[in-house]
Amino acid sequence: MEAFLRDFTAAQSSRGPYRRATADELAAAEAGFAALLDRAPHHLGELGFSVRDDSLAVQEPGSERAWGLYAIDRSAPPSLVVEAPHASSDLRTELIGLDLFRRTPGAILAVGGAHRRREDPAHDTGTVFHVVATLLARRGLPQVQLHGFNDTTLSTADVVLSAGAAEAGDAARRAADRLDEAGFRVCRAWAEPCRGLAGTTNVQGRATGAAPFLHVELNRTVREDRRGDVVRALVEADLTKP
Repeated sequence: MEAFLRDFTAAQSSRGPYRRATADELAAAEAGFAALLDRAPHHLGELGFSVRDDSLAVQEPGSERAWGLYAIDRSAPPSLVVEAPHASSDLRTELIGLDLFRRTPGAILAVGGAHRRREDPAHDTGTVFHVVATLLARRGLPQVQLHGFNDTTLSTADVVLSAGAAEAGDAARRAADRLDEAGFRVCRAWAEPCRGLAGTTNVQGRATGAAPFLHVELNRTVREDRRGDVVRALVEADLTKP
């Protein structure tokens, strides 16, 4: 899976083919993913998705319908949505997401399928990524979304945490504490300014309703050198609980 995900991300290009989903395709994607989650007959193949083992739906790299990769851990009831919307520009976030997905029984992994310059699902409600995320939020699943920033953008922090436009709940505060204990410099956006990295305009965060949403920004050094430490801290925070 890691090798496949690396290839999937590497195939994304700011000049690659890309076509926005139509309203009908977005509705079909929502119905199809709902059926896939419930192990019911679906028609995701008609949207260009390859569905494998009833647990992985993916658009082939380079497809003009570069609408993402979605994996479901069937070992437990659905528990947590792990999102990496900008894998090819927020480098290594897809690998952090995969590790967290693997360590969280019942997790669902969502990775954006196109380069950020072609599609920005964190700021565009007209994407399959957003449709899937909001479908899962309506089912009450907490979400953690992974992003990256340059070390020089906020040199006083390694990690920025927020609940997007919502108030931070216990899960966000537990995550901040566990990351602190792991030796990271954490900027808590609910308590201090974090130089525009709070994710307040994130459309998934605005659409989660009562479902908890955690927006995680990681600097480049952390994404390159301390991915495992980040995942361990988030696992210890148990983001599946409110």
